[in-house]
Amino acid sequence: MKTLKKIIAILFILLLITVIVIGYNGYKMYKSAIKNTSIEEKIKEIKSNENYTELNNISKTFIDAVIAVEDHRFYDHNGIDLISTTKAFFTNLKQNDIITGGSSITQQLAKNMYFSQEKKYSRKFAEIFIVSYLEEHLKKDEILELYVNTIYYGNGYYGIGNASSGYFNKKPSELSKYEATILAGLPNAPSAYSLTKHKDLALERQKQVLEAMAKYDYIDKNEIETIQRED
Repeated sequence: MKTLKKIIAILFILLLITVIVIGYNGYKMYKSAIKNTSIEEKIKEIKSNENYTELNNISKTFIDAVIAVEDHRFYDHNGIDLISTTKAFFTNLKQNDIITGGSSITQQLAKNMYFSQEKKYSRKFAEIFIVSYLEEHLKKDEILELYVNTIYYGNGYYGIGNASSGYFNKKPSELSKYEATILAGLPNAPSAYSLTKHKDLALERQKQVLEAMAKYDYIDKNEIETIQRED
């Protein structure tokens, strides 16, 4: 029994040391990221894009779809969804790899602003420092607006303005429910769900988006097939 307690104590200490080391590396990554361009300057840079689109000029269906499929507790957490993060942790532990990040919309925005797509725990820690600033200084709608204007929709389109125009030759406010829910699903895997190369997979992803919207009461479940037939 004493031996087991010693082993548990040693493992706990090793885990604590690992977290401290990763956290420190994450902090250094954060400091390096904002050294040349502050968060305030980065936000101004994003908003200066000619196709930057304010939230009130974007289809409500698209906004609802993004929240439903990406971060349905977005308006309720402080930037870190502990429930999703915990689920992701145990999934990764089981797979012995970083399969999923459980990232909130704010975390994804932080990543888009400064970091690569490489899945590293140190990067996750670095994101937390950016997330803390964003949640403290911006309203939730501002964070969401920045997010939909920075994510990649495939085919070279960054931001909802470019994606809406490029795929459908429409402004984001003019998107139909079909178009809006298609676009909301693309950022999860822009290459795999490419509308130009893998439309069948994009439609499968759209169904996942619609099911999430129904699950979280953005639409009625009976609307799913109706929206899919709009094409």
